[in-house]
Amino acid sequence: MLAVMVELLRRRQLREKYGALWLLVAIAILPLAVVPTLLDGFSSLLGIASGLSLFLFLSVVFLLLVSMHLSWESSRLEEETRSLAEEIALLRADVAELQEFQEKVKAP
Repeated sequence: MLAVMVELLRRRQLREKYGALWLLVAIAILPLAVVPTLLDGFSSLLGIASGLSLFLFLSVVFLLLVSMHLSWESSRLEEETRSLAEEIALLRADVAELQEFQEKVKAP
């Protein structure tokens, strides 16, 4: 996962802010891959029966937060796109009006 993220960032197919997030996730998961009992010890401190249950819960919470952030980002970009489309329509109307005025001035 870490190698894939680095490659996507290197090719500029993933924005830096999202790449940094996924790199942090990969770096956080790396010690758990090397020492799987680490999660069991942490989960027993929290009073959770299984390390896997803790991992799955935290994964679902993380993905829900990412989903919420992407929904917010999508809504913001949709609003910005609508605003830019309205601005372009107004500019096109102004250009058409100027062209009509220019044609009227050239006509006599």
